[in-house]
Amino acid sequence: MTIEEISNSIIDEFASFDEWLDKYAYIIELGKDCPVIEEKDKTENNLIKGCQSRVWLSCEHHDGKLWFKADSDAVITKGIISLLIRALNGQTPKDILDADLHFIDAIGLKEHLSPTRSNGLTAMVKQMKMYALAFSIAQ
Repeated sequence: MTIEEISNSIIDEFASFDEWLDKYAYIIELGKDCPVIEEKDKTENNLIKGCQSRVWLSCEHHDGKLWFKADSDAVITKGIISLLIRALNGQTPKDILDADLHFIDAIGLKEHLSPTRSNGLTAMVKQMKMYALAFSIAQ
């Protein structure tokens, strides 16, 4: 699936919830399926700067595509990074760099997060795109 198709699927899923408390519960549930970073990779280098919570993100490059793993010490943050991983995992660096991730605004995620969590979301997206940039230059 393309990033656009995955984004539209996420929007459809969130449209089934009327209340934001239900959406938060769903995000937390999604975090349970997050591809978890290995303990040995929970290093300072993999820690995302700018997040209120501690969030570790690693990235591997196989067959021209990027594969992310993450973990967080906060359940809502782990759910948020798992949404981003779902949208970007298995995509090419170019597709990740070109992605606008419109589902973030379409589901109202940024507007329903505290300012510090919203800044953390921005930092997560930025870090994932930085991995894409690094791997696109390395090719």
